[in-house]
Amino acid sequence: MRSSFFVFCKFAATGVLLLLTGGSAVAGVSVSTAAPDFTLQSMNGPNLRLQEQRGRVVLINFWATWCGPCQQEMPQLNKLYDKYRAAGFVLLGVNVDDDARHATDVAGKLGLKFPVLLDTDKTVSHLYSLATMPSTVLIDRSGQIRYIHQGYRAGVEADYNKQIRELLK
Repeated sequence: MRSSFFVFCKFAATGVLLLLTGGSAVAGVSVSTAAPDFTLQSMNGPNLRLQEQRGRVVLINFWATWCGPCQQEMPQLNKLYDKYRAAGFVLLGVNVDDDARHATDVAGKLGLKFPVLLDTDKTVSHLYSLATMPSTVLIDRSGQIRYIHQGYRAGVEADYNKQIRELLK
């Protein structure tokens, strides 16, 4: 009887949390929380640590080469990177493929200009508890998650554009 009460309380607390966050949680991360720090190897060699990007607006896009919508979104992300990088904007593409060669091939074919980080063992994607590809997390200059987008639909880049401008102010 007592354990049933605790299970009920746990579910009730989860429901309250979802109501308070507007249902905007992606399991392990949610809006208005600190972005979990990580270090990953860049496709071009050196490691990159998220915490070293403090003071900049950061968009993290989790993607995979087998994900068609991810590949549709990449040219739009390239445009955003070109448009805002001089203003203190960083775009990090975190690839979750098991084989880094797939990411290298696709990134080359798509002409990606932003850093592509390799999460072959899925450590960072698990840290962020992602369930959808692509998933995009927008982080403000102080390291707080401000927006989370799951999946891709044509036109979402207009939302990204507006949100990036807001965070750069």
